[in-house]
Amino acid sequence: MGSTQQIRRGFLARARFVVGRDRHGWWVVSDRKGVVGGLFTNETAAIHFAVEASDRHPEEVCRAPEGAAIDLDTFSHATNALPQRRRRAHS
Repeated sequence: MGSTQQIRRGFLARARFVVGRDRHGWWVVSDRKGVVGGLFTNETAAIHFAVEASDRHPEEVCRAPEGAAIDLDTFSHATNALPQRRRRAHS
């Protein structure tokens, strides 16, 4: 099982899961694919969930930097958002 010492800090481009705190202080696991995730009462539980969800590949889990607030859809907006259409002004 992955431990907090094995989990790298920072938003790693190749890491699928990010573990960090939301603005309310809950521990969050955010999935870049937007498939799974959750809110947790402590860091250990959040990391355990993320490592298990990654089929026990701790390199797919990173820890958000201290002070960075994340939420369940931190990355899903960037990957799932539809492009906004520009409106043309009619004269």
